[in-house]
Amino acid sequence: MQFEGKVALVTGSGRGIGRAIALRLAEEGADLVINFFRNRKPAEETAEVIRSLKRRAIVVKANVGDIDGIDALFNATEKEYGGLDILVCNAASGYNRPALKQKPKGWDWTMNINARSLLFSAQHAARLMQPRGGGHIVSISSPGSFRVLPDYVVVGASKAALEALTRYLAVEFSPLGIVVNAVSPGIVETDALKYFDTLKDGNVIPQAIAATPAGRLVKPEDVAGLVAFLCSPDASMIRGQIIIIDGGYILPAQGVTVELPES
Repeated sequence: MQFEGKVALVTGSGRGIGRAIALRLAEEGADLVINFFRNRKPAEETAEVIRSLKRRAIVVKANVGDIDGIDALFNATEKEYGGLDILVCNAASGYNRPALKQKPKGWDWTMNINARSLLFSAQHAARLMQPRGGGHIVSISSPGSFRVLPDYVVVGASKAALEALTRYLAVEFSPLGIVVNAVSPGIVETDALKYFDTLKDGNVIPQAIAATPAGRLVKPEDVAGLVAFLCSPDASMIRGQIIIIDGGYILPAQGVTVELPES
């Protein structure tokens, strides 16, 4: 129970990776703030599971792409718990379309939720963490920050911005006792991926597994375990890092065959 007595806020934690992270932190003893924007039911269900673990949990509706939403989220956290120890910026959104079809509205929406929210959430988190001796901030990125993926231009740019913020915050927040890092999951076996797989005649997941050296896809629980480690004392000297968790998927050259000369 390494997080006994700690308070954790996980944005976008009603389902998927965010839910897995929230449950893992609760299993390790933390009390939780569960955040959602559109769908309350899974957020409430996640909170009920946490309460069944004898941990406290509140559910807060807030759009982290909106400054007022961020303010409301952290005000609710402070009112309920009086402080914060762990912030996980997991909420994400984006307009997936080619560069020539992107519009200013999609750019603003994606950048505000995926990148701007980290900076201004971190400001609130620092205020609530300092009186408790410091804390941990972990954001969720994507390999699309440095790899060119189909129709991913705006999301990829937002994740690149998030990773740059992670490095800057790690340096500026270290004197405050706050450890900042990011996790970059590859293809994760979520319900959304399974649904997408059905739309593609069940070919997506088998192909992804075949291309992954580990022999299986990353699960939300794998990501949650890494986040929990980064929030532990054992990871206190890891600062400003973007840690990829993908089972080795990005390591082999994709779609390139090279004939090597005989030695």
